[in-house]
Amino acid sequence: MNSLLVYCRPGYEADTANELTALSTQFEVYGYPEFKSEQGYILFHFYQPGDADRLGGRLAVSETIFPRQIVVVTAHLEGLDKTNRAGPVLDAISQADTDEWKNTLLFVEHADTEDGKALAKFCKKFIVPLRQGLRKQNALTFKERNDGRGLHVFFTDYDNCYVGHSYPDCRSPFVNGICRLKFPPRAPSRSTLKLEEAILNMLDEEERSTIFREGARAVDLGACPGGWTYQLVIREMSVEAIDNGAIDDHLMATGLVDHYTADGFTYKPKYGRVDLLVCDMIERPDRVAVLMSEWLDKGWADHAIFNLKLPMKKRYDTVATALGEIHARLGKKASDYRIKVRHLYHDRDEVTVTAIKA
Repeated sequence: MNSLLVYCRPGYEADTANELTALSTQFEVYGYPEFKSEQGYILFHFYQPGDADRLGGRLAVSETIFPRQIVVVTAHLEGLDKTNRAGPVLDAISQADTDEWKNTLLFVEHADTEDGKALAKFCKKFIVPLRQGLRKQNALTFKERNDGRGLHVFFTDYDNCYVGHSYPDCRSPFVNGICRLKFPPRAPSRSTLKLEEAILNMLDEEERSTIFREGARAVDLGACPGGWTYQLVIREMSVEAIDNGAIDDHLMATGLVDHYTADGFTYKPKYGRVDLLVCDMIERPDRVAVLMSEWLDKGWADHAIFNLKLPMKKRYDTVATALGEIHARLGKKASDYRIKVRHLYHDRDEVTVTAIKA
């Protein structure tokens, strides 16, 4: 096959397809998407032989918006015999192997749908004999590591699967491309997981230690009841929490939060500037994009992490327009920032943007 298998949130197949179409054009490789709504993945087929592998080795999941995982497909196995599913999978992997890469990881996965979740136990069981078989034929290292090629077996049902691989600098490290986090019992809302996932997966270690340090100052626009403020407080940051609603009593008791009942679109930082601006307001994405640009352009915040709420249709276009607005308003200053956009697992109809000053 000459295709990429791209996992995504169910319902976001068209947006993922639009993004892959745009990205493939940027890389000067061309193809077309294939998908059904709500299936939780798309296939992107290429016209020129080898283009799937070339793009799969250059396109990092972390630098995309909607994809959760990107796999270079090497085989589509249908009608697997229930008494010997592993045999054809092992053969398919063997036929696609090369001397250029060592296979160092194995993923047996499924879509993030109700039908896909029904396969979860089966996938966990299937990986054991498959791993053993691969090691017997020297197709998988005995110690799994992140520096080699990853093998993926993606079941669409019990009898059909796609087989493929991913590259170390391009793949998501998570099974099914999903970063699952445990909800902190002290957090006042589940929205806290959105910011935690962004901190862990959209920033590097140096950025995390530089920005989220004890004594740093932050503003949280639309803070109520304090889900995002919680992530700042547990890192010993001082927070100006802006919302007309109430902030969680436990957060207020820390002494690190100053609550102001003010309009997030007109508020200015009390001491002229802060290290970090965060925002999860339920507002039109274009309004939020303009507001974030203003804070960065005027130097009121060094860095920003914010969400853009998305419409039901043309979500990729909406994100592209908002990003264009940010770059246009920042002008030459835009090059001073590392701007990333991700549709995180804990996001719903929104994307998270990080604008980190170099």
